[in-house]
Amino acid sequence: MRAVGEPGVKPRRAQHPERVILFYVSDYMFAIEAEAVQEIRSTDSLAGGAVEIENPGLAKVRHTFERGRQTCYVVNACLHFHLPITRPSLVLILRQLRVGVLVDRIDRMAEILALYALPEAFTGEERHWYRGLTYLDDTVIPVIDPAGFMSAEDFRRLDRAQKAATSSGELERVVTS
Repeated sequence: MRAVGEPGVKPRRAQHPERVILFYVSDYMFAIEAEAVQEIRSTDSLAGGAVEIENPGLAKVRHTFERGRQTCYVVNACLHFHLPITRPSLVLILRQLRVGVLVDRIDRMAEILALYALPEAFTGEERHWYRGLTYLDDTVIPVIDPAGFMSAEDFRRLDRAQKAATSSGELERVVTS
């Protein structure tokens, strides 16, 4: 593996700097494109509208919330990234995806000038999690791919479970009436 700065390692330079949000999950810093985030909420503000999923079939998703007329899924970033569990205080509500991501805290917004390809040492599911790496303030930071939080199959599985739970709940209300 070659280090940044060695011959043969070329970043994908943006024509314009890319704005990112730097955030922490379990004491690890990550970056996500600012345009990918619609809003940032405290977990307290989401708690009133969040619904717990009893058997989600996907451990990293335990809650849903409604946005417009769509069910959105809350992904616990600690479980997603296989990091020690913490008590997250914020939810990143992603734009154009039905996903909210639980994170510990926001560090700041920054501009990155280059995105480096993932080293070949990244061989597993993390290749889907990250768009690449960036270097900022003497720190290498993984840049998140928002679509990496949930696959199309994850959405199908959870949507089916939600539909079944809703149908079961409606049937239960009719029978007990």
